[in-house]
Amino acid sequence: MNHRLNLVQVLTRGIAFGTVLALVAAFAVGCNKGDGSDKATAQKKSLHVFSWSDYFSDEAISQFEASHNADVIIDTYENNEDLVAKLQAGVSGYDIIVPSDYAVEQLITLALLEPLDKANIPNFSSLDAAFLNQYFDPNNVYSIPYVWGTAGIGYDSSVITDAPTSWAILWDAKYKNNINMLDDMRETLAVALKRLGYSVNTTDPAELAKARDLLIQQKPLIRSYTTETDDLMQSGQVVLTHAWSGDVLRVSAESPNWKYVVPSEGSTFFIDNIAIPKGAKNKALAESFINHILQPQIIATVTAFTQYGNAVAASEAFFPENLKGNPAVFPSAEVRARLETLRELGDADVMYGEAWTAVKAAN
Repeated sequence: MNHRLNLVQVLTRGIAFGTVLALVAAFAVGCNKGDGSDKATAQKKSLHVFSWSDYFSDEAISQFEASHNADVIIDTYENNEDLVAKLQAGVSGYDIIVPSDYAVEQLITLALLEPLDKANIPNFSSLDAAFLNQYFDPNNVYSIPYVWGTAGIGYDSSVITDAPTSWAILWDAKYKNNINMLDDMRETLAVALKRLGYSVNTTDPAELAKARDLLIQQKPLIRSYTTETDDLMQSGQVVLTHAWSGDVLRVSAESPNWKYVVPSEGSTFFIDNIAIPKGAKNKALAESFINHILQPQIIATVTAFTQYGNAVAASEAFFPENLKGNPAVFPSAEVRARLETLRELGDADVMYGEAWTAVKAAN
């Protein structure tokens, strides 16, 4: 403001018009240099995230954007196979990805991940040791455990009054055109394998063939295959859906008739991880984002929003009361004993891919 008053004084003293214009121009340049706003705008970076949908709380994102002068841009995928295929095909431009356990192992094998600089992630020390050094990334060279959950059945209790106890209900003809299955090769084949009493990681061709045939038998009953289950439940398009725990629980918060159960035959347990794809343009900013997310108060907002557990034990102190000890979010020891983690299967992936293609192509 003092600069503007000085210019007014000059004007009143009758300085030539050309001189005034020169002074005004000089003033404008000086003010721009002084307030730093244009410089700050020019330095603002974009962090590109490729993730499952609804996987970060608004609080986590907005606080990072404000503290790091950055825009977080999120694109989504439906399953791990799409993520791996896109990166393998050379899709670039992402700084953060969120692969599940077995997909991390695949991406490491394919040399598609950047090693993490732990010096930029001091909050690594806040991680629960139970989630570290997993089979897919010993020593967490490439990935950080983020959230975890289970797969099971979401059901509309206003229609299905008795809680399902078996995967078999997804083959019940009375619910024809009211059933959704996840559009996820490993998870949906896992349902059939579990119903048959097999491991979700079987490499036995005969067992996998039986699972394939069971899903083909189910096909005429299915309304859709999608991982975007929230809208299906909320709009009443289905009364049963194969789903991940958090997706059902988020819907249940607004539509209490929707319930979640892990069937008696067992199911899958997953750990989704944050990693940096090879060639990321903003690796240091990505590591700052990981460090930000690992703050107990921040990741607590993620769990409150996603309804998935997280890997930072101290975050529990910041959970809302209705979340603490919720067995649908934090399964009992009895339920955990029935869960398997999906594993990377090497050459057997081809066999799974062929089985899944046959299911999707069936009438």
